[in-house]
Amino acid sequence: MSIDLNADLGEGAGNDEALLQLVSSANIACGWHAGDAKTMRQCVRWALRNGVAIGAHPSFPDRENFGRSAMQLPPEEIVAGMLYQIGALAAIVKAEGGRLAHVKPHGMLYNQAVKEPELAAALCEAVRLVDPALKFFGLAGSGMIDAARRAGLTPVEEVFADRGYLPDGSLVPRGQPGALIEDEEAALAQTLSLVRDRAVTAIDGSRVAVNAQSVCLHGDGAHALAFARRIRERLTAEGIAIAPLP
Repeated sequence: MSIDLNADLGEGAGNDEALLQLVSSANIACGWHAGDAKTMRQCVRWALRNGVAIGAHPSFPDRENFGRSAMQLPPEEIVAGMLYQIGALAAIVKAEGGRLAHVKPHGMLYNQAVKEPELAAALCEAVRLVDPALKFFGLAGSGMIDAARRAGLTPVEEVFADRGYLPDGSLVPRGQPGALIEDEEAALAQTLSLVRDRAVTAIDGSRVAVNAQSVCLHGDGAHALAFARRIRERLTAEGIAIAPLP
């Protein structure tokens, strides 16, 4: 058994180089919620040095609120913004001798796409226009995955080590009780359940089936690096290899 570990990088946490020695996929911020051209290029170089798959992490145009503000934008504007952000990172990756592997929307752009089919379709259309070979990361079991399939993309069903789940398989919204799992042992147990058992315990105690293809480790937490080491060690001890998606 193997699993992909991904982390959101280039967001100013200061631990990108170290995290890239622990994960197998990197989602690099493209400037609209965090990061800049210099940071993107440095993260790409570190990722290539460590054999980590490189992905774009585009956002709503919301740097002031780290991409966490809800927005209602027309599909044409969504597509244009995605092309702008993905294209910038793809050019940097190509210049450094690599190849962009995937796209994972950030923050509220991601969360709204889980619930809004038109937004999910616009995101997938933009990815298809850039390169239909790019994988598209979305919440496991959500409409994002269906939208990617309809667009002819390869979807990657993503799960979260340190986020609470609702009974319908969606994430507990940030700011609500249970949204973040602060206890490391609880987060490790959830990760093992997601990867090994293909199920997660929701905040109401019910069990929800999931198809975990990639586990997200948030890189901006206070103990992100230490937790990344622990989760990698625990998975390895359980006989689960850490590897990028084929």
